[in-house]
Amino acid sequence: MLFPLAPEYLGYADAGLEEDLFVSARPTIELLPEGQFKYHVDFDHLPLNDDVGLICVSRPTNPTGNVITDDELLQLDALAQQHKVPLLIDNAYGVPFPGIIFSEARPLWNPNTILCMSLSKLGLPGARCGIIVADEKTIGAIGNMNGIISLAPGSIGPSIANEMIVRGDLLRLSQDVIKPFYQAKVSETIALLRRYLPEERCLIHKPEGAIFLWLWFRDLPITTEALYQRLKTRGVLMVPGHFFFPGLEQAWPHTHQCMRMNYVPDADQIERAVQILAEELDNAWQA
Repeated sequence: MLFPLAPEYLGYADAGLEEDLFVSARPTIELLPEGQFKYHVDFDHLPLNDDVGLICVSRPTNPTGNVITDDELLQLDALAQQHKVPLLIDNAYGVPFPGIIFSEARPLWNPNTILCMSLSKLGLPGARCGIIVADEKTIGAIGNMNGIISLAPGSIGPSIANEMIVRGDLLRLSQDVIKPFYQAKVSETIALLRRYLPEERCLIHKPEGAIFLWLWFRDLPITTEALYQRLKTRGVLMVPGHFFFPGLEQAWPHTHQCMRMNYVPDADQIERAVQILAEELDNAWQA
């Protein structure tokens, strides 16, 4: 299973039934104005060999909020078809729903694509309802698997979603309620971060979607694992970045310089957490 753009979703790491299931590729990094940056697929160095049976990408990506461009997605699709392997797109935050995506992005599907969606980010996490759009053979296999593992899928999520579609609420809520809420929250949080952390101390991945910010403390004199421990003792939880690189075989210092931050809590909680983060970064540099 190839992740063409690491970092990727933490939950994938425990999904395999055997060791060495995953292989991932380092991205290229584009530095942007206002202390931001963006990851891109490095097509010149993709480890796409005969062992790869599936290409997987999330769009937008948890943890970084990155949205691979339409051109990148089309190139991945072409490579998948060339190598006769499926392209799996994890669309849990994407278009057309729940629409937690702040950049231009066209949906993609063809018979070689497995598109995964979810109702959880619509405010229905307890429904545990996943949606898969794929060719008939793939859907049949997944249906058989679910029949063994789950006996029968829950009906509450599909019933609610069906009613939302009948009423015309699904896309309306995504565009008019969910997206504006998260877009306002991320702008507010970036403003707070910049109040306490200058660009030379903290770079921020361009927030293009999802519900997290990805922070890069370039040249940090300690690892983000150590920073995590210091923050935790003061009541602040942020996830160190090295967990989000499953399948990356070569050591890369960048993986120990990044952290994932949830930007959804109330503004006063966010501000206090950012103050503590700034203090601990100062302590690390002074030491």
